[in-house]
Amino acid sequence: MAVDLLPILAQRRSVRRFKPVPIPEEDLEKLLFALQRAPTDASAQLYSAIRITDPGLRDKVAQLSGNQEHIRQAAEFFVFLADVHRLERLLAHRGERMAFWPRTALHFALLDAGLAASYLALTAEALGYGVCFIGGVLNGVEELINLLELPRGVIPAVGLAVGVPDEEGPPRPRLPRSLVVHENRYRPYSPEDLEAAFQAMAPYSRVGDWGRVLRRYFAQGGTMEERETPYGRALARQGLDPDLPPGTPFYSLGALLAEALGEGRAVLFRKGEAWLERETEAFRGEGSPGEALLTALRKARGEMKDWP
Repeated sequence: MAVDLLPILAQRRSVRRFKPVPIPEEDLEKLLFALQRAPTDASAQLYSAIRITDPGLRDKVAQLSGNQEHIRQAAEFFVFLADVHRLERLLAHRGERMAFWPRTALHFALLDAGLAASYLALTAEALGYGVCFIGGVLNGVEELINLLELPRGVIPAVGLAVGVPDEEGPPRPRLPRSLVVHENRYRPYSPEDLEAAFQAMAPYSRVGDWGRVLRRYFAQGGTMEERETPYGRALARQGLDPDLPPGTPFYSLGALLAEALGEGRAVLFRKGEAWLERETEAFRGEGSPGEALLTALRKARGEMKDWP
């Protein structure tokens, strides 16, 4: 039987209050089926989903995500993961070694995770349930990695709450289509276009000022800026930063360099090695620039034996 999705899409909105009603097993099976039918590049399926049914674990995730009550209330809550780990294990199982392509892997894994989450969400709404995507799981991304025991190559992408809605309201506004859908080439925005965007999105804000919302999240000093450093550290820790060895507790190679310069007067790079110099001593590391510098820094701090 065909389902007309247009009325569902026209009325869809994020739900943040849910009734304490479980989702029947047959509907849950439909949701899990839907997430696995999402498109994926080259059949790799670089995503996983963790269904969190433990109330205590759900509460901890809610706390990490800004204490969002709907994570606790929803009948079902999933954390969708960008997952390169499984692919590496599959290749190793057949005697193949994973190539080094962390940026590309992250790109396709995040895309796969987002598509899988969207397929589950749309199916849930078609069945009459409410959903809420939760990017706030990245507020505590490093703690979440520990909490969910994620192996190297896996990082949280988004949370998704699903359940029976306990609230009603109109759908949220969207930008004018002319600002979103371009034809053949990207069209530059005029001041009139940008003002039209603020006017169209004004109802999103309780006080009619969408600019306040953008400022809170995306301007200097906003919440996205606060997420940047821990997210960068998480990528490096999980082996998804091409410039740093897995497990590095630094946001970027630049941050590592700045830390090293705080320990000494100079850093010298040569092919396959790095030196951290002080007034009367120097510490050497080997490997890629990031690996070599991290080794030299750890030696300078006495965290590693310097010689031999």
